[in-house]
Amino acid sequence: MEIKRIGTQASGKGPAEYFTGTVRIDPLNNPPEPSNVVMALVTFEPEARTAWHTHPLGQTLIVTAGCGWVQREGGSIEEIHPGDVVWFPPGEKHWHGATSTTAMSHIAIQEKQNGSPVDWMEQVSDEQYMAKG
Repeated sequence: MEIKRIGTQASGKGPAEYFTGTVRIDPLNNPPEPSNVVMALVTFEPEARTAWHTHPLGQTLIVTAGCGWVQREGGSIEEIHPGDVVWFPPGEKHWHGATSTTAMSHIAIQEKQNGSPVDWMEQVSDEQYMAKG
């Protein structure tokens, strides 16, 4: 058994090449092999969001605070709230983040394939992001 105590893992800033705006990533769990699961609490300030990306084995988001937006390629922007659970199937191109006026936090759970849980793509443009409405 291993217990990760609150405050023992450093928060990190979401890298500008993968995120727009202010994003904080708090690692939750990254157990050693043979486990492939990776979990983090991700907090987006208003207007902050991910770049377009996919996950080789899918991704689950559990919204914990605030109000956010999610979109899969070709779909409409959907609003998400605390308690909502979002599943993106393997290979589905998508983005997620805060709304234009409200911060949002979610727990992100994904599995690594060949050592990586994500394939990053282009940034979400302001025009794409503001298409909600």
